[in-house]
Amino acid sequence: MILFITQFFYKNHVLFHYFFYNFNLPKNENMKKLILVRHAKSDWPEETEDFDRPLADKGLKDAMNMSRFMKSNDISIDHFVSSPAVRALNTCKIFNQTYQLNVSTEDKLYNPSERNFESVIYDLDDSVSSVALFSHNNGISNFANSISEDIFHFPTCGVAGFEIDCNSWSEFDGAKKKLLFFYEPGKI
Repeated sequence: MILFITQFFYKNHVLFHYFFYNFNLPKNENMKKLILVRHAKSDWPEETEDFDRPLADKGLKDAMNMSRFMKSNDISIDHFVSSPAVRALNTCKIFNQTYQLNVSTEDKLYNPSERNFESVIYDLDDSVSSVALFSHNNGISNFANSISEDIFHFPTCGVAGFEIDCNSWSEFDGAKKKLLFFYEPGKI
């Protein structure tokens, strides 16, 4: 029975999000939200450096669909921080067409280690309650796995949201972290 319920919610991400996000009480409104976004599907034209790879047509479509899906499901975000690589930054810009937020770039999110993510998080202003970080694999999957008991392998344009039990981003390392959602473009 438990296996059936788990498989049902895994296959029905919208229901999982609604159930988990809306009925997991009590909520502490002072908690921070961390959203990790892997760049959308990219292309690799001949004689193009890795940093300059553009988004493929599928990536453009997936990023637009994912951003609209998240906004329509009331996923609130205060700030975007992106790797400066073209494919990540363009994914972020597409999300920003939906959200209309402040965007900053951070070199540490290109070819990142787990420590790079933590460094970016520690530098966040505490007025930011919810942040989305746009980055790359394998770093983004490794970082998500380091802060969660769930196992992640981010597909392109995959998104994971976590609730961080802290009032200041400087408390991130020792704070309790809880997965709120994990979305894949092919399953929304």
